[in-house]
Amino acid sequence: MSKFDLVIFDCDGVLLDSELISSGANAEAYTRLGYAITRHEVVARFTGMPDEAVDAELMSEIGKPLPPGFRDDIKRDVLAKYRTELQAVEGAATLLSSLRTAKCIASSSSPAKLALGLIETEMFELVYPNIFSTKLVERGKPHPDIFLYAAQKMGASPPRCMVVEDSVAGVTAAKSAGMICVGFTGGSHCMEGHAERLYAAGADAVVDRLDGVNSFAE
Repeated sequence: MSKFDLVIFDCDGVLLDSELISSGANAEAYTRLGYAITRHEVVARFTGMPDEAVDAELMSEIGKPLPPGFRDDIKRDVLAKYRTELQAVEGAATLLSSLRTAKCIASSSSPAKLALGLIETEMFELVYPNIFSTKLVERGKPHPDIFLYAAQKMGASPPRCMVVEDSVAGVTAAKSAGMICVGFTGGSHCMEGHAERLYAAGADAVVDRLDGVNSFAE
């Protein structure tokens, strides 16, 4: 018998090695705005947070509204890079194919970005239709709303769910939802000390390879 009824995967940085693509595009846009920041600083500060929360912090920092179309321009840049640069995290497709426990995705990304990323890496059909975006809930990570929503839709109780997350915001959300959380540090964006940050946020365990998830899930 499985230890869990449901495994919930974050997508960017867990299944898709996409965080440096997204954070690079964001860093360039924020710097043009007058908020100088590197892509690794974007990863450290904003990974896992929905765009609305990031934009609110940016406006507070720079003391003025964001220009019209600011976020849309970044999204177009990221989606263009997805078509030429995006790779799956090593072992992602194998894990999704072999996992016997029910699974779904719960991500801060938009539905269009999630679909494109999963299609480009040939993993869309491995998880469809169980793909949930924070666009479906009132509050994004680090609030627990998206994980509770996913569990409800999948018919699983929170204590019987395991979340796989690469961000502090995501770990915080998973633990706030009353779920077991395995932190993941195998993405190319993960820097020294990332595992310690995930443990500090409440992760129950941390792995650096996706094939390590099976030992917790089944």
